[in-house]
This record gives sequence, structure tokens and C-alpha cells, in this order.
Amino acid sequence: MTTETLILRIMTQPTQRPAILTAALWMSGSIVSFTLMAIAGRSLAGHLDTFELMFWRSIIGVIIVLTIGSAVGTLKQVNTRDFRKHVLRNLAHFIGQNLWFFALPLIPLAQVFALEFTVPVWVMIFAALFLGEKMTPTRLFSVALGFSGILLVARPDTATISAGFIAAALAAVAFAATTILTKQMTSRDSITKIMFWLVVMQAVFGLVTAGYDGHITLPSAQTAPWLILVGICGLLAHFCIARALTVAPAMIVSPIDFARLPIIVVVGIILYDEPLQWTAIIGAVIIFAANYLNIITESRKKPGLGVSGNV
Repeated sequence: MTTETLILRIMTQPTQRPAILTAALWMSGSIVSFTLMAIAGRSLAGHLDTFELMFWRSIIGVIIVLTIGSAVGTLKQVNTRDFRKHVLRNLAHFIGQNLWFFALPLIPLAQVFALEFTVPVWVMIFAALFLGEKMTPTRLFSVALGFSGILLVARPDTATISAGFIAAALAAVAFAATTILTKQMTSRDSITKIMFWLVVMQAVFGLVTAGYDGHITLPSAQTAPWLILVGICGLLAHFCIARALTVAPAMIVSPIDFARLPIIVVVGIILYDEPLQWTAIIGAVIIFAANYLNIITESRKKPGLGVSGNV
């Protein structure tokens, strides 16, 4: 996630060892944040539906963004230019994040995180379809390799594909759409503006979807700490990713981000007694290889994109 999705720019200048260590420290913060958000999301399942979870998470996000923006003086960058694009972006992200939280208690955490690594594969497809970017032989191979990894994660030998798997897979598609829309904004909009409309709009979306029946579950002494954790980690994870990419190229940062998978596998085994699924791990490795191949190829041409799913 998380991604929650932010644009990760590939930087091609030589990277010194201290910069790599600094990037690793920032990415450690991202990995911890994504892991804690998954644990918090599972702990909230059964107490709040995903719409209520997203509403309270967004309210916490509004407080954080307004507080930090006021402190550093960047709220003046917020305006209504390209408002429709912000609506589309945040609607896509809202759908993706709800699907992600829906999938958390239904399938092993390893599957959820492995499917999230397919976001760059979908970005390549959407960029070719909607942005007119050329689908090179390397990109085609990366897409094919990525989908072969998805098949392993899905375990096609099983009789049925679960609702949790479908939700996690569709979440990755929604996060990819979010990334494509974000790409169109970053040349004109500041991070403060993007994050402001993210939390404000999703608070509105959450209010409408959670309150359509006239009832929204209020935080309790049991759920409030988990909601605060989700709200903080959702923003902190991608702030750490952004900071890491200011000091190291995506081809350095991406392998560090992949450490989320073995960590969440261990968390699943220890906290939830989940079985060790080698097919999911091998599939995720193949998906990562497809992403990394594309990153290396693109970095040799010109600065481009790398992505992380959940925001």
C-alpha cells in the first residue's frame, strides 16, 4: 500500500552507498507501515464494514494533512484546478482500498500482498491503452511474465477462485487506474494538493456509502486505536516511499519494497496460523521479476515510472 498510489520516479544518476542505506531506512518505515495497516485492517473486520473503515480512516487523514500542511505552509497550494481528475482518481482509489480491506480477512495475507505487486503490470497495460505509450517487446514480455505469476498465486489447481482473491485482484486494477490518473497530475499539482483532495473526497465517499442506511458505527475503545493506526500508516507508508526515491533510484528501492512479502508471510503464520503457500511466494517472485525487468529497461532509456499500490 499500500498504497495507499504514488508516482515513483526512476532516477538514473549514480547512487552512493550512504544514499542506498538511507533509502533502505525509509523503505523500512514503509514496510512496517503497510504491515501494521494489514494487521489493523484484519482486527477491524467484523466491527466495521469497509465503507465505515474508509470513512474514519479518511477523517484521520484530513486531520493529519491539515495539521502538517498548516505547519509547513503548503495548504495554499490546494485549489480546484483539474477537479474532475481528482474525483476520478480518488473514486478509483476508494474502490481499490475498499476491495483491499475486504480481501484482508478472507485470504492469506501473502496472497493479498502478492496480488498488490501486479499494479505495475496493469499500469503498463493502461498506459498503452489510454496514454498512447508504446507497448515494447520488453513490456509485452513483462506483462506475460507477470500474469504467469498471477496464475501461480491464484493456484489454478483449486476448484474455485474465492471472493477474497477476486477482491484483491480487482483492488490492484483500481490502484493501477489511480496511478495512471496520478501520473497526469504530478506535473501540475503538489503532493499536498493531491493528498488533501485524497482524504477529503474519500471522507465524503465514505460518509455516503457508510451512511446510506442511516447508521455509521462510531469508534469504540476497542476499534479507535486500530483506526488511528490505519489512518497514520496509510499516509506514512507512501511518504517513506517518496522520501526513499529522493535519494535512490527505483531499481534500488523496488527490491527493498519486495521485502514486504516474506515479512507478511511470517506475520500471517505467527498471528493467524496461516499455512506457508509456496505457490504464492514463487508467483510473487515471478511478478516482481516482471516489474523489475521493466524498471531496469526503462531506466536505461529515460526517467519513467515505478509504482506501489496501496495509499
